[in-house]
Amino acid sequence: MNKLRIGLVAVIALSAICLPASAQNYPTRPITMIVPYPAGGPSDVVARIMADGMSKVLGHNIIIENVGGAGGTIGTARAAGSEHDGYTLLAASMGSHVSAPALYANLKYDSTKDFEPIGLTANAPAAVVARKDFPANDFKEFVAFLKKNGDGVKQAHGGVGSSSHMACLLFTSELGLKPNLVAYRGTGPALNDVIGGHVDFFCEQVVSVQGAVRGGTVKAYVVSGNERSPALPNVPSAKDVGAADFQINIWSAIFAPKDTPKPIVEKLSDALNKTLNDPAVAKRLLELGGTVPPKAQRGPDYLAKLLKSDIARWNPILKAAVEKTN
Repeated sequence: MNKLRIGLVAVIALSAICLPASAQNYPTRPITMIVPYPAGGPSDVVARIMADGMSKVLGHNIIIENVGGAGGTIGTARAAGSEHDGYTLLAASMGSHVSAPALYANLKYDSTKDFEPIGLTANAPAAVVARKDFPANDFKEFVAFLKKNGDGVKQAHGGVGSSSHMACLLFTSELGLKPNLVAYRGTGPALNDVIGGHVDFFCEQVVSVQGAVRGGTVKAYVVSGNERSPALPNVPSAKDVGAADFQINIWSAIFAPKDTPKPIVEKLSDALNKTLNDPAVAKRLLELGGTVPPKAQRGPDYLAKLLKSDIARWNPILKAAVEKTN
């Protein structure tokens, strides 16, 4: 009996030693972070900043792999089906995790069940921008022009369910505007056609458009929310122009496949938190028009709750929009 007890104690002790050891040794090789959108878009830009910082903390490189298509669902599905060993991560967005469940009937993943949340990476307001020769000089004139010309005005977006689609959907529905929607395969191509004058306007997070606004290749009329963006201080907020219902905070986040061991999730979350605490990272995001999530909005638990609340908020809005177009 004593020998049996000693054997059981030894097995339990060995298990207790082995589990933390695997987490302590992780990672032992490079990690892949899938960005489910083309290179150069907002998700890609933020992911590369986070990957660089987390690589330094973890001691191994995080390599970005862009897997675009189908509104971010192809790359997201690939991440969901990857090995749950901590060596494949997903740079997710509201498009991949909030819009997709409402818009795709045969989605190959469940955004609330097939992933382990790691944490938010950035927040950003949306900006409404137009081609540089658009006839409206301010927000009031812009809205009046859209109301007068209706579907004669072309609105670009980076694909159904993308952050640019969601932002403009909220903006136009709140103001009763009905432009002609033109879909693109990502933010980059959509913005390029606004700059080229092939379409009239675009709604996207400030991270993506602030360079074009500063360079004078597009006009900016408003940013969402109650505060002006430090990256575009001369552009009025929604509250400034009396469009207070234009409230959207576009977030980016990191997830791992479901059943990734908790010690590895915690190690990744800790590496992300240390990256977000780096003043250089905060400065870089601010320059781009984004902000570092405050400490109360970090970690897996907060991200899981935010995801569920945003799905509940946006699901009826997106489904109603789809029904109108069918």
